[in-house]
Amino acid sequence: MFFMNRYIVIGSGILGASTAYRLAKAGAETIIVDRQEPGQATDAAAGIVAPWLTKRRNKAWYALAKGGAQSYGPLVEELSDDGETNTGYAKVGSVNLDTDPEKLESMKELALTRRENAPEIGDISLLDSKETRELFPLLSEGYGAVHISGAARVDGRALRNALLNGATKHGAKVIEGNARLLVEDTTVKGVSVNGRTIEGDKVIAGTGAWTRELLEPLGIYFDVRPQRAQIIHLQVPGVSTENWPVVKPPFNQYMLTFKDRIIVGATHENNTGFEHRITAGGIHYILTHAMKVAPALENASIIETRIGFRPMTPESIPVLGELPGFDGLLLANGLGSSGLTIGPFAGQQLADLAMGKELKIDLAKYDMSRLIKEK
Repeated sequence: MFFMNRYIVIGSGILGASTAYRLAKAGAETIIVDRQEPGQATDAAAGIVAPWLTKRRNKAWYALAKGGAQSYGPLVEELSDDGETNTGYAKVGSVNLDTDPEKLESMKELALTRRENAPEIGDISLLDSKETRELFPLLSEGYGAVHISGAARVDGRALRNALLNGATKHGAKVIEGNARLLVEDTTVKGVSVNGRTIEGDKVIAGTGAWTRELLEPLGIYFDVRPQRAQIIHLQVPGVSTENWPVVKPPFNQYMLTFKDRIIVGATHENNTGFEHRITAGGIHYILTHAMKVAPALENASIIETRIGFRPMTPESIPVLGELPGFDGLLLANGLGSSGLTIGPFAGQQLADLAMGKELKIDLAKYDMSRLIKEK
């Protein structure tokens, strides 16, 4: 198959790293540029790969999230074949909590319906309070759960590093620096980074919440905004939490575990800009909600707090494709808090689009024209 000469990927978060891995593995010359901005969403995130019980009604978002969940198993196997076994991914299942038996039954029915087109959901079962606490002992009594065996958790840093390592094993080159777009008329020809001009046949932007800054020199305003997320890492002395399931309470928070820590979060802070700051209010909000369902966490040690800036678009609908009005520049954006679920699948679609392959999505549903305004 014919490939264009060179692809330049700006941004090495989960989206950019996934795109670069696919391009390099397909045999294309791939250059990754990243300026290592503090607050990258992937760097801060620990993700839950379990989109099936979402209450979001947007079908375009769900198609990406469902595709992302489906893609993880094969992706982890591919990375393992490349010698990258530390992906931070594990299928640990999830317990979706509630105190109302009718709501639990409704969740179970939704999961059964969704499983018809998403067999990766796995086994679905109703658990009483005792059974739920056997899986996650720190939970308070009174919560039943719908258990989804196919749910997984993933460490954003570990997965990104595995993808970048895999990409470089297939010939990709990584450059640290601030990429600026090189444009002739309405064609993006490449980037300028560290005083060096790098031309390419396609430039692919996985720049998340910083995309508005990247596109400003093109004379347009791209309506993506940072949403600050604070996430707390806890440790309970003498307790091994490695194989505990993901916990999804009946409100917009979560808990997930790794070998030496429990991660709780997160805040959804708008209008903060890129202010990289841990706040008392953020800590209070997260811990108050976490201890509603797991009061035993009051004895946990706070070992780390991370901050990331999610890329948010109006209506929180992701976009993907070629930048309207310009040739040579592809991007995806607006993945929000679903970045670790959607990122690997969206990266595959961007790579396939760049190489002229058939996509698994309908690009018309991810049109970004509504986000673009002239300056």
